[in-house]
Amino acid sequence: MAANVRVRRPATPPPGLPHIVPSSHNYPPIRQDHLSADERREAASKGYGPGRRSHSPGGLNITSGEWKLLAVVLLIAIGVRMFRISKPDSVVFDEVHFGKFAARYIKTRYFVDVHPPLAKLLITAAAFISGFNGDFDFKEIGKVFENAPYVAMRMVPATFGVATVPIAYLTLRALDCRATTALLASIFLTFENGLVTQSRHILLDSPLVFFTALTVFFFVGFSNEDKKEPFTEQWWTWLILTGLSLGAVVSCKWVGLFTIATVGVCTILQLWLLLGDLRVSPRMWARHFFARAVCLILIPILFYMTMFQLHFLILGSSGEGDAFMSSEFRQTLGHGMEDTYADVALGSDITIRHLNTQGGYLHSHAHNYPGGSSQQQITLYPHRDDNNLWRVVNATVDGYEQYDYEHKPIVYIDHGSRIKLRHIVTDKALHSHEVRPPVSDVDFQNEVSAYGMTGFVGDINDDWVVEIEKGDSSNKESSKRLRTLRTHFKLRHLNTGCYLFSHKVKLPEWGFEQQEVTCNKNAVKANSLWYVETAAKHPQLPTNAPKINYKIPGFLSKFWELQGVMWTTNAGLTDRHMYDSRPLTWPRLRRGINFWVKDHRQIYLIGNPFVWWSSTASVITYMIVRGFLLLRAKRGYRDFDNTKVVKYDSLCGFLFVGYCMHYFPFFLMGRQLFLHHYFPALYFAILLNCAVFDLATSTLRPKIRLQIAAVLMMIAVITYSKFSSLTYGDPWTKQKCTNAQWVKTWDFACNEFLDEYSQYSGVTVPTLNRTTPMATIGGEPGGRAAIVVEDKLGQDVVAPPEDEQSTAVPIGAPEPGRDVFAKDKQKEIKSQMIALQDVPVINENQKEISVVTFEPTSAAPVVAGGKVEVKVQEDHVSATGEPEDRASPEVIGILEKEIEAELGEDVDAHRKPHGPLDHEEAIADQVAHELYPEARDAE
Repeated sequence: MAANVRVRRPATPPPGLPHIVPSSHNYPPIRQDHLSADERREAASKGYGPGRRSHSPGGLNITSGEWKLLAVVLLIAIGVRMFRISKPDSVVFDEVHFGKFAARYIKTRYFVDVHPPLAKLLITAAAFISGFNGDFDFKEIGKVFENAPYVAMRMVPATFGVATVPIAYLTLRALDCRATTALLASIFLTFENGLVTQSRHILLDSPLVFFTALTVFFFVGFSNEDKKEPFTEQWWTWLILTGLSLGAVVSCKWVGLFTIATVGVCTILQLWLLLGDLRVSPRMWARHFFARAVCLILIPILFYMTMFQLHFLILGSSGEGDAFMSSEFRQTLGHGMEDTYADVALGSDITIRHLNTQGGYLHSHAHNYPGGSSQQQITLYPHRDDNNLWRVVNATVDGYEQYDYEHKPIVYIDHGSRIKLRHIVTDKALHSHEVRPPVSDVDFQNEVSAYGMTGFVGDINDDWVVEIEKGDSSNKESSKRLRTLRTHFKLRHLNTGCYLFSHKVKLPEWGFEQQEVTCNKNAVKANSLWYVETAAKHPQLPTNAPKINYKIPGFLSKFWELQGVMWTTNAGLTDRHMYDSRPLTWPRLRRGINFWVKDHRQIYLIGNPFVWWSSTASVITYMIVRGFLLLRAKRGYRDFDNTKVVKYDSLCGFLFVGYCMHYFPFFLMGRQLFLHHYFPALYFAILLNCAVFDLATSTLRPKIRLQIAAVLMMIAVITYSKFSSLTYGDPWTKQKCTNAQWVKTWDFACNEFLDEYSQYSGVTVPTLNRTTPMATIGGEPGGRAAIVVEDKLGQDVVAPPEDEQSTAVPIGAPEPGRDVFAKDKQKEIKSQMIALQDVPVINENQKEISVVTFEPTSAAPVVAGGKVEVKVQEDHVSATGEPEDRASPEVIGILEKEIEAELGEDVDAHRKPHGPLDHEEAIADQVAHELYPEARDAE
């Protein structure tokens, strides 16, 4: 049957046509990048177009032309950030703090700051490589640098500022934005005045913004790899890099926690979507979870802790930060104490330390309270001193003598023991009574004083009851009786029932600004706990009696203690600053920060208004459009089935989450805030601004899109140049400064600038150019010879002296942010009792200084309000105290110069009133010092 089947041959082609070999199949070949219907649906849900399957590492499809373009942008960014970075050659704004920290690192002197150490360590590395020896103190704004490689130190944040620009470009390209959009973002960041100003000085915000941008870039690359295929080598690389970058950003500033929150929210969303994907098994989901937990949680923590390990290794010497740490911590700073005896008994000479605060030792000195009982002061003093020594003796008992501790059996101090504490130096007893304290004047607080004299046994107000609160778990005896360093106890006053208490309240100057000690009837337990730090050898103890010392803390103990100090202090920065601001004003760019004013120039932190306001408008636009799409979805519209809508919703939504996470948490903070805290959120706002541009121009031809972007770039550059004089501290004119005040709350120091640019040429410190009126004094017939002097009464404005190196800002001088750890080290005062005969008494008949009063006339200049203090001979003054003859101005000037030459730099000190202040004056002076620390430092 098969043999009869006729095989059909192929048709013969028509004459003249070539022979065509028939295809081996009837359908076109399947393309390698073809997607099935399910794959197309999945790609659409992720924002991909149809047929897209090719994938570059991290989702970056960068052409060679783009790399060349990016190199050009990088060169522009270098020029903008590095332009005249050596100017000004004096300290600017918070360089006062961060430059000083670099000097502390180099000197290995321990300090404490509210910010983690990474950015400071990078700046220190540049200073160390450049040969900085740490001697320059960065004391105040405007101080000229001497023997300090400040240019190299400024190059560190400037380099991070430059590197942020290409990172932003690559991030938007990885987010599938067009090259034009990425270029627009890089130009916006390059010419953003605020970011430029912040990156040109020794400050921490430029590294913070860079590591924030780097983290976003790595996470976007990881997310792209996760969409392609998880657990590949590239997938792990991007994930680990994201974790390292998270550790770096939080190691610069704690604001980096907001970046961790941004990545955390997106990671939780990824895991949630994987949990709902039935193709992902529970075991595979667990792998995803643990991989992210290790790389995005454990790695950042280890990186963060490593930075503090370096911090502790470098700062191995005692420094200004010691006072903020515990005694155990200080043992690791080369400031430890020798071993001390462990047992405390009647007759022991001890020092007592407060547990909860860092006020120091229970202390007394031979100075009395100005009010209250007027008895001897009791304070807390942070330094070791003989005035911290107390002797434990038995309490006062009627008809009993003092216990002979030198010959009778030793009596240890147990829970409930009734004792007295005798101050060894002044031989007075620790005493309390129903008298209000001098500062904490409330009903439940009693004054604590030192009372008595040599040979006086004392009274019941000297008696205290020891209440042991807890002992060390490794030393059982410390819970039963008082032991040095291991027992925490309270002292209850026997007569009134109050507890010996201290808190972070300083006494005025009459108390040498030491910490107040009171007896509190409603005492908080933490502030009522004490411990014995040292105990001298008791006469009844054997020579081999056990000794003890602080336990040396390990790294974890030091790490957690420092975190607590940083957290507490950061939350306590509630003092107002002249240029602080609240988050609600940041998106509007309502006000900037005065960084530096000198030589008729100013550096003022202000953003590029065009970049700033357009970014804020984009954030608001996204919120409105997203809300509108949600309303349409509720009405049944299927907008989210459109791949374009899904793509831009995912893109803009990610950037909007980053913006919110870096902006809105500041509303919860009551601490001191500045405009530069907005910079990480501003970075996300600029990227969102460009993403909105990408969407708005998605239907336009590439040429038109590029033209629109070019116009936007030109506007940004022009606006940047408008405020560039404030960015670089360049010469400016008053008229241009006034014209640039687009918002009336922009408080530029326009009066500090000169009228014309020509006045800046060749003048280091310009003076006002005007003719000085002259006046003639004397020349009357038969009188004094004529003298020609300046007529100061005829001048409206006095020209600054030639030796003046800075100018005043009428609206407020530049002021660095407050550093609570930079308090002056408390003076080690070994107070002595001052006898009345030691105070010099002025004899009314031997006065050397008299006052000569001049009545101002129309011709004579008014000097010092009409009175000049001049050292003259006694016979020049009449019996009534009035001058017998008027001294001529030239005589006054000569005498003043002689006085200044004789006294030198101490002339101001001789003009200040001397002698003790009364109570009200001391408190007022203390408040003035707290409000105006610059004036105190200047004194």
